[in-house]
Amino acid sequence: MLVQAAARRPVRSLVTAFLAWKTFLFLIAAGSLVGGAYDTSSSLALDGSGNSTGTPTIIARLTSWDAVYFTKVARRGYLFEQEWAFGCGLPIVVSCLIRGLSFLGFGDRAWLESAVGILVANVSHLLSALVLNSLGRVLLGDDKLALVGALLHIISPAGLFLSAPYAESTFALLSFTGYLFFAKSFLVHRALTRDVQLLLSGVLFGLATAFRSNGLSHGVPFAWECLHQLAIVPRRRTLEAGRKLIVLGIGGLCVAAGSVVPQFVAYQRICAGQDTDGLRPWCQGHLPSIYGFVQQHYWNNGFLRYWTLSNVPLFNLGAPMLYLMARSGLDLLVETRSKDGRNPGIVRLVQSAAGAQVMVATLIFINSHVQIISRVSSGYPLWYLWLARCLFDDARLRIGNGFVTFMIMYASIQAVLFASFLPPA
Repeated sequence: MLVQAAARRPVRSLVTAFLAWKTFLFLIAAGSLVGGAYDTSSSLALDGSGNSTGTPTIIARLTSWDAVYFTKVARRGYLFEQEWAFGCGLPIVVSCLIRGLSFLGFGDRAWLESAVGILVANVSHLLSALVLNSLGRVLLGDDKLALVGALLHIISPAGLFLSAPYAESTFALLSFTGYLFFAKSFLVHRALTRDVQLLLSGVLFGLATAFRSNGLSHGVPFAWECLHQLAIVPRRRTLEAGRKLIVLGIGGLCVAAGSVVPQFVAYQRICAGQDTDGLRPWCQGHLPSIYGFVQQHYWNNGFLRYWTLSNVPLFNLGAPMLYLMARSGLDLLVETRSKDGRNPGIVRLVQSAAGAQVMVATLIFINSHVQIISRVSSGYPLWYLWLARCLFDDARLRIGNGFVTFMIMYASIQAVLFASFLPPA
């Protein structure tokens, strides 16, 4: 009854839950202020010296780990090679907002980038929950399940990462909105409207990729739908079928552009016109990729590189979300037929998004710092909706309750560690 009542006012319910959860996390972060931070990188980065008295302490504590890089890049652009591991999306947004604030007469404070980054992250998190509710209604046709899925996004195990100057919350907002436009394209009859929605989806996915490189996985729905169209073209040789293939191709290129364009800019800055003797190794590759190089060279990412005995505890931390991403994705992937009158296009979209989700979980397991799955997962919508269904299914209720308990506990503990600049990150 409570969920049904909340589903009648989803915006109000989500905003209330969002404010309550954020208050809880910020109180935990504030509690960590009683002790010193494990690392002083935040203070040094924010004030440009060892003196951090000019920076509000809570802002300094939220500017931990990768947030230090994001705020530095927002302030003065990419300077060092390793900084290209961090997507340009968030620094560009923060930098533009800072320029606007400067035009309005706000002071030039060293911590302003962090404060704006925190604001962007929190606003994006709230908006992404609202968009996920709309997406869930389209995909599931059930207001109650859609609302619960959006509530689960609010308490995502990404925790304080969705409140700090990180790219995750904006990535989720762009990703969910992209999926929403893609889903709605199957519900309209006007070809022009459908094409515009597909193109908007591709643009949004491309922007998401500029925030986080794993946004490339959002190209899977375009490829999936292209294969479907190619299969029916021999039977339906129409101008409309050919046009849709072109639109899908352009949408897929938009997704790729979110990764290719920043790397092209890096190549032009670092490699183009330089003497061969002084070139960085990645400049001379067949497909020069600064992102791939710095991830391997500076962060030791690569096939099975993280599979060491000392990292077993981190694999244990990542195991629940790896399982949830894989299990939910595989369950949805095997739903190969349209049931109960569901739109066949929506079914194909769910299957392709599920395939992308399983692919990302697999790649992180074998190729990356596996603990990041807790925050990377925040930008993939299907597992929230799958978990919401578990909570209303007697056969899977125990699984659902177990994961919700894990999410709350993980996010709470992680908030203490993150605000103290302690691992895992």
